[in-house]
Amino acid sequence: MKLIVNICRILVGALFIFSGFIKLNDPLGFSYKLQEYFSYDVLDLPVFMPYALGISVFVVVFEVVLGAFLLIGYKPKFTVWSLLGMIIFFTFLTFYAAYFEKVKDCGCFGDFLKLDPWESFWKDVILLLMIVILFIGQRHIKPIINKFGLTVAALISFIACLWFGYHVLMHLPTFDFRAYKIGDNLQENMKLPPDAKDAIIDYHWTYTLNGEENVFTDRGRGPKTYDKIIGVETEVVQEGDVPKIQDFSIESETEDLTQQFLETEKLVMIVSYNLDKSEFEGMQKLKTMADQAQKSGYTVIGLTASGKAKKKEIKDTYNLDFEFYLCDEKVLKTIVRANPGIVVLEKGTVTQKVHWNDIDDLEF
Repeated sequence: MKLIVNICRILVGALFIFSGFIKLNDPLGFSYKLQEYFSYDVLDLPVFMPYALGISVFVVVFEVVLGAFLLIGYKPKFTVWSLLGMIIFFTFLTFYAAYFEKVKDCGCFGDFLKLDPWESFWKDVILLLMIVILFIGQRHIKPIINKFGLTVAALISFIACLWFGYHVLMHLPTFDFRAYKIGDNLQENMKLPPDAKDAIIDYHWTYTLNGEENVFTDRGRGPKTYDKIIGVETEVVQEGDVPKIQDFSIESETEDLTQQFLETEKLVMIVSYNLDKSEFEGMQKLKTMADQAQKSGYTVIGLTASGKAKKKEIKDTYNLDFEFYLCDEKVLKTIVRANPGIVVLEKGTVTQKVHWNDIDDLEF
């Protein structure tokens, strides 16, 4: 039993630290995922949506700290009870999302590793079983250092998590796993590779023939002979591959300018998914940066999901000499974790990306 407990202790502790750290690297991204869970279509708890970021930081810091506590053997009773409560909640959440097909990606490992809800649910079930073992055999969880050392290690892990979370919120994620990271070409990421798999879909046709109701299954053509088609249901046998970037576009009121701007030699994109929620200090810094970029031969544009009236208001308020174009809000949140954030492209390749706090680090 002691050996089994220690194996589970190492596996659970390491996984909680890894999973928590991946989300702690991008707490804003995890807060977007929580907002999706809190939405009307999923858990129907919109009252929590304004507090998603605070909940996100608390959950991921607690997750990493619990993993560290388990590995060093700090307060095993508190740690195991907390782990059990957390994994029961996560197991319920992933089961709900999977069974009712509410969320496509659970967000357990951020953008580093995409798991569908059923994969995430079974991962949580395995974790639950290991944590139950830890709960039963918690007397075997012994400290690896003396009491003073445990207290220092626990405090350091907590402070380090808080500092790292604050750092990435005030700047950008230290590790960027998204399709808009520095070095990626957006045009390439919008294409499918030559060896991409097509989706395989079964069509279940319900029809009548000679007064009898029948069901016929094929890949889309339907029954050759029938009196009447009653209905058809589809079943995805194999998901098809999709491009890394699917919904990115740059649109004016009248046309799609995506290709034109992605072929521009020097382009600065100022990204603000919602101008009403943009940081005041960040917007103030844009004028000087945009003027400097334009003098250096760069084309400067804004991307937002806000409406025409708000765009004009922002331009007039901050005396901005560039146009704002339309792009999907979810895409803009994915491009850069800041509002506003700045992305520099050279013919579609990301060369620089900064939070508005680091706007002075841009080189033109």
